[in-house]
Amino acid sequence: MADKKGTQLAIEFYHRPYMGREDFMLAECNFEAFRLIDSWPNWNYFAACIYGPTGCGKTHLSHIFSDKVSLIEHYPYKIPCIKAEELNKDLPRQLLEIHPCLIIEDLKAGIDEETLFHLYNMYRDEGGSVLFTAEEAPARIGFHLPDLRSRMNIVQSVAIGEPDDGLLSALLIKLFMDRQVSVSEEVIKYMLGNMQRSFSYARKLVEETDRLSLARKRAVSINIVKEAIENLNSDTQGELFDFSNSDGQGELFKF
Repeated sequence: MADKKGTQLAIEFYHRPYMGREDFMLAECNFEAFRLIDSWPNWNYFAACIYGPTGCGKTHLSHIFSDKVSLIEHYPYKIPCIKAEELNKDLPRQLLEIHPCLIIEDLKAGIDEETLFHLYNMYRDEGGSVLFTAEEAPARIGFHLPDLRSRMNIVQSVAIGEPDDGLLSALLIKLFMDRQVSVSEEVIKYMLGNMQRSFSYARKLVEETDRLSLARKRAVSINIVKEAIENLNSDTQGELFDFSNSDGQGELFKF
């Protein structure tokens, strides 16, 4: 497909990443978080939280948690995954009765604290389990309700750090594989030496590189990667830095 100027346009396809336990890339920065998820249902408390920067793998770990719940509890569905900002007083009481385990994503300030407080007590008192994800530890979020703040402070929380070279290299390769794209070792080395070192940037760089490769009808090369980096770093391409919901790792069942 081409635009009016004759420029080849890339057709957008949905790329579903591989989200299984065997697809998770273990490294020093995420080992403790993985071990926490993998230890369920033998948690010290009914709830746990994994936190870290956007795109670091929290959603992938949530999928692993959901799969383990389904396996152990013989639960036929994905367990509910609720965005913390969507919590409200109309959340039905039947939630716990139907779903003994729950995932609450993107825990942060400004949410409905009364509902979270009620949900917390309900799952704690009636034997449920809750996995929270956040960008910072619950103890640092600064909830206004003192009772909620004290409760969230005792939730076991494990951080995921930024990737080292080994993990970042493996992540780039996996992101390309999710798109059925093969890249050379030289391309990966060039990316590592010239990109911003974060999970979010790695995902956006692979996305932009793939887009340019499709538009040019050429295999991924260092020149295409260089152009992708220039686009991402350009002030005129600010929309490329919209990292909202950019964990980029699929969705669980939304309640």
